[in-house]
Amino acid sequence: MLKKEFYFPSSDGQTQIHVIQWFPEAGVKAVLQISHGMVEYIDRYDEFARYLAERGFCVVGHDHLGHGKSVQSQEYLGYFHEEKGNQYVISDIHRLRKMTEKEYPGVPYFMMGHSMGSFLLRQYLTMRAEGLAGAIVMGTGDMPYALLKAGQAVCKSIALTKGWHHRSHLVNQLGMGGYNRQFEPSDSTKDWITSDDSKRKEYEADPLCNFVFTVNGYYQMFEGMKVLTRRHAMDKIPAELPVIFVSGAEDPVGSNGVGVTRVFQKYEAHGMTDVEMKLYAGDRHEILNETDREEVYEDLYRWMEKRI
Repeated sequence: MLKKEFYFPSSDGQTQIHVIQWFPEAGVKAVLQISHGMVEYIDRYDEFARYLAERGFCVVGHDHLGHGKSVQSQEYLGYFHEEKGNQYVISDIHRLRKMTEKEYPGVPYFMMGHSMGSFLLRQYLTMRAEGLAGAIVMGTGDMPYALLKAGQAVCKSIALTKGWHHRSHLVNQLGMGGYNRQFEPSDSTKDWITSDDSKRKEYEADPLCNFVFTVNGYYQMFEGMKVLTRRHAMDKIPAELPVIFVSGAEDPVGSNGVGVTRVFQKYEAHGMTDVEMKLYAGDRHEILNETDREEVYEDLYRWMEKRI
């Protein structure tokens, strides 16, 4: 198994996007491109990526704008772009896909998105799903348009006086403050991430997982999520595209499975012919960092294997 890192220019024309690629020493049978979640970075998927690379997969992913090593300075953590942040994040995902497809022409190409990355992937599928071998939607949820619009209004109001780089604890509390409630009383505010104490402590100690999103980051993320609420949002997704929804049954982002189920049912109602859902009992938000993660790894590997 080999691992390499490189950069490519972001669609924003200013930032260098950090990429990691894991691949077997010989014979790539499929590619999986990962879109990571909010307030994290792609190297957190190292264990899962190594598992797949040892089984013949090339795994590739980048730090989104405002995350990991894809920032101009620390000030840009949690910041996308004042006007076109969502657009540029989606464009960067597509740039990496095109680069990787050129490197591995004709090889089955899967995409996976976790949490914020799941919303980005679902948005990407509404525009550019053609040619994909399948999509893994992990740790997603179902957010109503009115709530997203209200969140944007709060962000814009704050930005008018404090600027788009401002980190609002109010907005952060509105966006994520309720996630830990079902696990209280607790000594940690991050119990909702995983039930694996060692993995949770790693997360809590990582400075690249513990910054507050800027109001710009929230505004642009909500902008992308609004796309998913449009009546005809799914019209361009091929009915035969294989899609699997996976989530922890105790993940508050997916309303403990209720929100995930609603999204899954929307795909079924759209006429998708190969769509599945699995909720992992006892698991929380990061199922790749849960106590049963080896089961999750194997399930996702076998799901892709059947579609190569």
